[in-house]
Parts: sequence; structure tokens; C-alpha cells
Amino acid sequence: MIKTNWVWIPDWNAADQEEPKIVYFRREINFTAVPEKLDIRISADSRYKLYVNGNLAEIGPSKGDRQIWYYDTVNLATYLKQGRNVLAVIVLRYPMETAKGNRAVFRTDTPGFYFKGEYADETGTAVCLSADENWKCVREDHIKIHPENEVFAQLYILEEAGGNPRTFGWMRDDYTDDHWLPAKDQGWTIVSAKAVSPGNLHPRTIPYMNKIPKKFTGIQTIRDSGISEADWNRMLAGEGTVTVAPHSKEIVEINAGELMTGFLKLAVRGGKETKIKILQSESYYLPKEPDEPENTMPVKGDRTDDKNGHLLGVTDTYEVAGCGKRGDTETYEPFWFRTFRFIRLEIVTAEEPLTIESFDYQETGYPLEVKTWVTTSDESMGDIWDISERTLRRCMHETYEDCPFYEQLQYAMDTRSQILYTYMISGDDRLARKCFDDFRRSQRYDGMVSCCYPNVSFFIIPGFSIYYIMMLYDHMMFFGDRELIHSYLPVIDRILEYFHRHLNKDGIVDKIGGKLFRDTSWSFVDWTAEWDATSGVPSAGMSGPITMESLLYIMGLQHAAIMASFAGRKSAAAEYEKRAKQVRDAVRNYCMGANGMIQDGPGVDEYSQHCQVFAALTDTVIGEQGRENLLRTLKNKKDYAQCSVAMAYYLFRALEKCDLYEYTGELWEVWRNMVRNHLTTCVEDPVGQRSDCHAWGALALYELPAVILGVRPTKPGFEEFEVRPTPGHFTWAKGEVITPKGMIKVQWKKTGEDIEVQYWEDK
Repeated sequence: MIKTNWVWIPDWNAADQEEPKIVYFRREINFTAVPEKLDIRISADSRYKLYVNGNLAEIGPSKGDRQIWYYDTVNLATYLKQGRNVLAVIVLRYPMETAKGNRAVFRTDTPGFYFKGEYADETGTAVCLSADENWKCVREDHIKIHPENEVFAQLYILEEAGGNPRTFGWMRDDYTDDHWLPAKDQGWTIVSAKAVSPGNLHPRTIPYMNKIPKKFTGIQTIRDSGISEADWNRMLAGEGTVTVAPHSKEIVEINAGELMTGFLKLAVRGGKETKIKILQSESYYLPKEPDEPENTMPVKGDRTDDKNGHLLGVTDTYEVAGCGKRGDTETYEPFWFRTFRFIRLEIVTAEEPLTIESFDYQETGYPLEVKTWVTTSDESMGDIWDISERTLRRCMHETYEDCPFYEQLQYAMDTRSQILYTYMISGDDRLARKCFDDFRRSQRYDGMVSCCYPNVSFFIIPGFSIYYIMMLYDHMMFFGDRELIHSYLPVIDRILEYFHRHLNKDGIVDKIGGKLFRDTSWSFVDWTAEWDATSGVPSAGMSGPITMESLLYIMGLQHAAIMASFAGRKSAAAEYEKRAKQVRDAVRNYCMGANGMIQDGPGVDEYSQHCQVFAALTDTVIGEQGRENLLRTLKNKKDYAQCSVAMAYYLFRALEKCDLYEYTGELWEVWRNMVRNHLTTCVEDPVGQRSDCHAWGALALYELPAVILGVRPTKPGFEEFEVRPTPGHFTWAKGEVITPKGMIKVQWKKTGEDIEVQYWEDK
């Protein structure tokens, strides 16, 4: 039999296939001399965590799908020692059923662990480390993975866990694994035609995530405890321990200092049958009013108000086995990273006292290196920049993410903005390139790309395919990779053909979606308060077409025309330009009210700020009329659905284009309120405030360097660029902006109507 290096436990059964399971793999190796380098390849279906001598070496594989399955290359030498070494791998296997797993993690019907590598011993003889019967394995039955919510669970990562005496210390070199089973090769006939086949595995395309040891800042408040706050803080700082007496209860709330994504780790000794609950929360919530319905969103105010508020979130539970002793603690570390700003620790002991040796975490996230900095005359922008940068960081892992707490999904609309923010502050396009390829693989038969991907469920928001086109355009302008753009033109063309096929007799985009969970596709535009009852869809869309989808189609055609021309496809560019003009004319003819404003639907006497914004950006309405329409929505907010944080980037672009940028000074008040409420990241939207960390809100990362300092490309690849500050409400600004051509330093000062601008290129 041909070995695949793809193994699994031999006693896996049909029942195991139906639920998420944790499986351990173990291999001992001896070194008389530690090699300088020992590269191995590793992957798993569905996820792995690799430890060497008890140290976390790597986590993966990076998110792919059934077409692309990734492997990682890891140099083990850093973690090895002379003598006996232990390679320990935890594999989380999700079942095929969509609802019983993480939506962003694909799986096949072939569970497995892949490991390939070898080294030369002291005699020069090759020693194989690849996954085979020399690896031992066991199913961990003391950990149950369950959903965070019975109705809406995108992550499926919570744990009901307990210490297991049979696997206690299994990562150590003195552990006896005689009762473990030899791993079984899955067999070439089983895996050869699948994504997980060794012949189909693809090398990782992005950097490894950060793994930074961190400690909590301290106790936020004590709810029920016989232990002093000072003792708790000493333990959290790594300067002592706390001991919980038998038959007692402790409830403490712990502060991380900022919203964080990290791997939690609790180390204890004694305390057999102690039950521990670890609740993770983004913030404190205010109590509901007595007459408030149960199904309303919880109310948030000051995120640190522990006096009037309470923590809500998700909870892991752990029952202590009592195996830990001094110098050899029992540890609990949930498999998946957690998102938290506050932790509520609830401990109920049984017959034995429990000593907590430590409680800390490893921060994780994409290794974003920020190089751009900006300071301005508006001091509030410093704090806004700070929460924006942190928001972007927390929403970057193996993909861009909408929010780390609830979904961790890469949505096209959100990601277009996130990628721009990344370019402006770091110049890094590696995660962006993976994103482009992710969405390309999601394209279905009719041309639509999934609104969020990787995702085991296919989900369509028609307009989000246009945002995908725009993110490719942005890459062209920053990096000028002609070959990349050329390779994506077929994807772009199929998206645009979808909209072209769905033009009605009047030449506008017909009704192609509707309300969430009611229609085949969701015509989401924005989480604005006026459209709350229609799940972010203009109410005109309940009975007919919405103008926003025609405006987005125009915008997609305009951006595609420029890319086609750049790639040398002049005829395609001309066709796109012609179509854009035709649809623009149709919108003017059928979607413009008597007041000169663009309606939310053809002939529907309803108007939103959104349609005026995109009409201006696509030149559907030009000149003074466009400016007047926008101004009307700014001055009469109650009469028009307003752009929320999600759409702020586009609103700011329209205000800039219509010479109304000074109005952004008051629009920043939304972010100033975030700072006043002690947020450390940007909210999803200021109305519902579901998520306290949503990356589309990190707008300052674009506005300050690109608009206030004015550094932007005017030709693909930054071959030509401008330094054209738009002052808005600012009187001075200075900073340095990273570009593909090097750093650009800018400073300017406004005196009366004059602006004195200086800039330097640092190549």
C-alpha cells in the first residue's frame, strides 16, 4: 500500500462522524545532537495545534476549501532539546454537517492528520518522522465542542471540558502511552481524489499568526470572593497563586485592558471536581427597562461600567480532575482562540481546595506591521486612530474577518475597506492576495461570488460581488500587478454578466434579492436604523428593484473598464464603459424624483443618503445637483436613511468629491462617542451595537493618510501619485505614509484660505 502520511485513529466509528471531536497524536524522538534545522510539513482535517516538548509551535492549516487545502512548513529545531523529545498534535475534527461546525472551516468526509518530514541521525541515517504507525493516537472524550448559540452559531468553538487522568501530562517525555493506539494510514484509494490528498495539498501563502504571551491587567470587580483583590492581581501578574477553599464559590471579573483575541490558559493544582466557568465578553451591558421586550438587543453604554452593568458573552466550562500538583499543574486551554475584553471567572469547589497557579493568554492575529503615522490639529483623532488600528488587527487572522467575537467571516464589502486600510498603514498585500483567490474559488455557475468566503454555506448578497471587483481595482492602483489583474478579468466579467442578464426592460437592475431569510438572495445595503425591520434592505426592495443595485453595477463597470484597459483588453473596456453609460441613463430616467434626488426604487417616493452617495460617485448625478442632494441628506437627517459606520467610507468619498468634506468633522462624532464610552475598538454600528469590534469602522486608517495628508496613487502601481491634502475641519497635519515606492513624509498648515504643504520622498 502506498503511504499517504495521512493518518487517523483506527477505532473511529460512525457516531464519531456526527459530532466535533478532539483527537491527540503523539510521537517521541531522540537526539544526541539537536539539528540546526528540521522542516516538516503538517496539515489536518479539520484543524491542528502542534506542540513540541509542551511548547505551542504552530496552528493551522490556514483556511482553504475543498479545492485548495493548505499545509504548513514548520522548523522544529527551535523547540528541540538533546535527548528525548515529544511531538504532540491536537486535531479538531468537525463533522460534514454544516450546522455542527465552524462555518469558515471546510472539512471532507475523510478526517485525518498529515505530517511529513525526516532528519539524519548521528550516523547520517535518515529517520522518518512522517505520519504512520509510529505515531500513537487517542480520542479525547473529556472535551465536548458545542455551539455558542442554538439559533445563530457561526463558530461552534465553545467547550464543555474536564481534566482527563488518562491523558494528563501527555505532552511530556515521561508520559506512558502504552494504552494509545498506533495511527492508521487512511490509504491512497481513500484520499487520492480529495482536497486532502498529499498530491493536492498547497503550501501556505500567508505569514503565521502572532503568538505573544500576555497577562491580564487585573481584576475589574469582585462579585463574590473570600480572596482579596490584591491576591487575585498578584496571581494574574504571575507573582503568586490563589487558593480557593473547599465548598466555596468565587466570582471575579477580569480586565484584559483592551479587546483581545488570544488563546486562554488556566493552570491549577488540586481541587478535584471543582467546576469552573470562563465567560468571555466584549463589554458590560446595561440592564433592560422593565417593559422592554426580551428579544431586543442588549443595551450598551460605558463599556467599563461594572457598577450598573453586567457581562454577557459566551462560556467555556471545565471540571478539574485534580491531577495537578506543585511543579506539575493541570492546565486547560480551549482549542480555538477567544475574543474578550473582560473575563468572568466562576469557581465552585468540591471536597478539595483549588490552587490557581496562573491564568493568562497568548495574543494571536495576523502579524501586521504598521508603518504609517499621522497627527493632526484635532486631538480626538489620536484616540480614534488608536481604536481603529486595534480594530483592524483584531479582524485579521488567516482571513480578514467582519468581527472576531461573533462570526469571523470574510465578507466582501467589509474586506474591501479592510484591505484599503491595510495598504495605507502597512503596505502589506499578502492577506489581500489570499482573499482575492478565496473569493474567486467561491464563484458559482451564474457568476455570483459568495458574499463571505471561506464559508461551507453558499450565501449571496448581490452587491457584494461588486465590492470584490473594487478590491481588485484598489490592488491595481497600489501595486500595478498587470498579470494578477489579467488573471481575474474572467471572474470580473462573469460577475458583470450576472447583472447584465438581470436588467429589466427599462435598463435598470431588476429585483434580484430581498429580505434576509425570505428571499433567495439578500439585498443588504447598510445597517441603518430606518431599514432595521427589513434587515438592512431599503423598503423599496420588498416589492421591486432597489436602485442601489443598479448604482453598484455602474460602479463595478466603471472600475472594471479601467482594469480591462490596464490589462490590454481595450474592447472589453469599451464595452464596460458603454454599459455603464446605458445603465446610468436608465437610472436618471426611471429612478430620479421630481426633486432631482435618486429614489430608493424606480418610481418609489423614498430617498436615502446611500443613493445620493453612489449617484455622486458614479457620476449618475453630477455637479451642483449631486452636491445639493447630498447636502439635503446631511441637513435633514430625519427625512433620509443615513449611512452608518458600514457605509462611512463611501459617504466620505462622496463628500470629498462634492466639495463637502468639511461636514466630516461632525460625522467623526460617532467615533468620538466610541472613545467616550471607553471602547478600545470600533463598533459594528452605533444603533444596534451588536459587535464592539467591526473592521469597516476603522475608517481613520484611510482618511488621515490618504485624504488629510492627501497621499494617493493616480496611476496603477503608484507610478504616479499625488500629495493633495483635503483639510476638512483640520488646521494642520503631519505624518509619514507607506507606499509601494517607499515612505512619503507630509506636513501642512492652513492659514486663512491658504495651505502650505511640504512633502519628502524616502525611497
